[in-house]
Amino acid sequence: MNDLVSIFLPEWPMLAAFSVAAIVLAITPGPDMALFLSRAINYGRAHGIMSLLGAMTGILIHTAFVVFGISVLITTAPVAFFALKMVGALYLLWLAFSAIRAGTDFSLSKSKNATPPKLMKSYWTGLGINLLNPKVVLFFITFLPQFVSSADPYAAYKLFSLGILFNLISLPMLIVMIYSADRLAVTLTKSKWVGRTLNYGFAAIFASFAALILTAQARH
Repeated sequence: MNDLVSIFLPEWPMLAAFSVAAIVLAITPGPDMALFLSRAINYGRAHGIMSLLGAMTGILIHTAFVVFGISVLITTAPVAFFALKMVGALYLLWLAFSAIRAGTDFSLSKSKNATPPKLMKSYWTGLGINLLNPKVVLFFITFLPQFVSSADPYAAYKLFSLGILFNLISLPMLIVMIYSADRLAVTLTKSKWVGRTLNYGFAAIFASFAALILTAQARH
């Protein structure tokens, strides 16, 4: 049993340090968190959870990219990295525009004739906002390898395990946030002023992260 653990997990001190870092990162506001809240407030916890699952799928894909070295290729190839930055920034700006456009996914005003998007749309939006963020690519390139020795013959297994562990640590906290947002939806939608303010708040968050993405620098 101990041999199996040593194959998939780093030493306990490193594992504890990773867990603390993962908790801090999970509660740090970002475009993913803004999306979870907006979906939960507009369409209920199911859509918030689906967007969360989409983002967590993105985390696993980023982990795989790190293991197979694809992320390094992206960030060291200027043209590829520039293209990723532009696509990610434009995607976030589109979400910002959607947040303030009447009758969109992010509008808090409820219309009797409004048709909520399919759950899978929330999933794909969560996946997209995660995969198209080069800040996440850079984070996983610099973060995950700090907890695994490159000389470790089981480094790939450990990296995959840490990516899964990151999701497991983040999941309970983010679910609580989504459920809380859903319960607050009724109160928030009673006031058009509150709804408008929150929509513009989401738009500002998405736009600011689009600006941050454009300033992301590839590692040399």
